[in-house]
Amino acid sequence: MMKNNDDCSQIRETILIINVAVARIEHAMIEGDDSFTTLSQSFVEMITSAEKITRSTMELDDSPAKNEINKNCQDIAQRVGSSIMAFQFYDKLSQRMALVSKALNSLTVVLKDESKTHNKEEWLNLQQTIRSKYTLDSDQEMFDAVLNGIPIEQALKVAVEKTTEDDIEFF
Repeated sequence: MMKNNDDCSQIRETILIINVAVARIEHAMIEGDDSFTTLSQSFVEMITSAEKITRSTMELDDSPAKNEINKNCQDIAQRVGSSIMAFQFYDKLSQRMALVSKALNSLTVVLKDESKTHNKEEWLNLQQTIRSKYTLDSDQEMFDAVLNGIPIEQALKVAVEKTTEDDIEFF
C-alpha cells in the first residue's frame, strides 16, 4: 500500500515531536537525579553530624544544655527520616517518567515502520509491553481504563484515589 507524502511527513513529524518529548523527559530526569544525589549525601552527612554531637554530649554532665542538644539531634534525625520518605515519592516519579520515556520510544519504533504501523498485532504487542512494565496496580488500572476509552481525568482520579488508599506503595 503506497502512502502519500503528506502521510509520511505527518508520521515523521510525529516521531520528531515524540523524540523531543523523550529528550525533555530524560534531561529532566538527569537533572533530578543529580539533585537527588546531592540531597541524599547531605542527609547522610547531617545524620552523621547529629550522631557525633550526641556521642560528644555523653561526656558532659547532665544539664539542661546537654538535654537540649540531644533533643535537637533527635529532631534532626526525625526530620531527615521524614525527608527520606519524601524521596520515596521522588523515586516513584522518576520510575514513572522512565517508563513514559521507554513507552514513547517503543511507539516511535512502531510509527517508523509502515508494516508495523498498519498491523493490529504490533499495536497490541506494544500495549502489552507497555502495560507489563507497570508494577503498581494503580498504574495498570489507569492504563487499562484509558485504553478502554475512559477519559484521562477520570482514570487519573481513580488512580490517585487508589494510591492514596494504599498510602505508600512499595516498588
